[in-house]
Amino acid sequence: MSRLPFELMLALRYLRPKRTFVSAITLVSILGVMLGVAVLITVISVMSGFDHQLRQKIVGFKAHLRIQATETRLRDSAAVMKQVEANPRVKGVAPYVLGQIWVQTEPAEGDPLVVVPLLRGVDPRRERAISILPQSIKEGSFDLSGYSLLVGAELAKEMRIHVGDPLALYSVDALRRWSASRKHGTEEAPVADDYVVKGIFEVGFNEFDSSYVLCSLENAQDLYDLGDTVHGLMVALHDPDQAQLAKEELTHTLGDRYTVTTWMDENSEFLEALVVEKNVMFYLLFFITIVAAFGITSALITFVVQKTREIGTLKALGATAAQIGWLFLSQSLVVGTLGVLAGFGLGLVAVSYRNNFLHFMRWATGFELFPAKIYNFSELPALIVPGDIAIICGGSLVICVLAGLIPAWNAGRLRPVEALRHE
Repeated sequence: MSRLPFELMLALRYLRPKRTFVSAITLVSILGVMLGVAVLITVISVMSGFDHQLRQKIVGFKAHLRIQATETRLRDSAAVMKQVEANPRVKGVAPYVLGQIWVQTEPAEGDPLVVVPLLRGVDPRRERAISILPQSIKEGSFDLSGYSLLVGAELAKEMRIHVGDPLALYSVDALRRWSASRKHGTEEAPVADDYVVKGIFEVGFNEFDSSYVLCSLENAQDLYDLGDTVHGLMVALHDPDQAQLAKEELTHTLGDRYTVTTWMDENSEFLEALVVEKNVMFYLLFFITIVAAFGITSALITFVVQKTREIGTLKALGATAAQIGWLFLSQSLVVGTLGVLAGFGLGLVAVSYRNNFLHFMRWATGFELFPAKIYNFSELPALIVPGDIAIICGGSLVICVLAGLIPAWNAGRLRPVEALRHE
């Protein structure tokens, strides 16, 4: 004797594959649920990966907090750094200089190339504590001694720059003074500062790899005539999620003379847009599962009509309306479970081989499905969040069970005499 309830036992028996129209609809329903769950898992995992990788790249390159003087340049950087380092949430702090620079290549043959990237002056001794730059050197070394320069990988590729190549740098302030002197008839052509590329870095985020060059803090101060002042301080925290709390504490410690900005403040619009896109995609793709659920409803309605005589016989033998209803709900539960499990497996496989698929499509069609210049990532990121998977699988299963509610309710309402009269 089977230990299963007779409702579930009959439901499994009725779901055995047969060469009937109902079996075909049931199979299509399972496939629909599988595809819906798989697509949801793949898309939401990719969106979560985007969000996670974006946050990691931003805080890895720009640190977690930025401190600037309210009105002028930051003059007493050493004293301010001591105050900041006293905060227990702070992992490291370093001064920086940031501004645009005119960079010109000096090729042995051909015309020079010109670009105007952002120049960031850093303290090599402190940079290791606040950013991933020292660990992101693709070619050469993290060497900023003398007149050395580090160039982003995408920028180096675009400008055909290699380690050891000389570059001429013109500060924007020098060009501005030159322009002003021309108007007054005392033209003084700016003299370029000669630098040598000692390393090429790649942080994995196209916006940074294509728009930044790095030099020592002292050289950047000379280029912008800053003297001993800097543009601000970059602060790394032990926990990036505590950036707002650290901001409030440091604002109270430093006073109104300084402004503290978190990495979330600087990128709030982009991060919020990403969250909205993820939620919209989540709701829209759930409709795939709802459409598949209509297949379950149609299959059960057809099945109820076919099994009218059996329903009447069960009722005559003493089966209650609840037992008859549970018999058909069990079928939708089994179909939904099979579809969700299959979709879960297919989704994990799709997430695991997402980049392999992109590489194959690029090779087969020659078309770039995921351009790094648009999406800023060289590879398609993904992050499987257990909470999202639980919502997707659980929600899909609930939808599938609810899809069988109306056919089950109609089956439970049939009276034995009326059910048998149809035969």
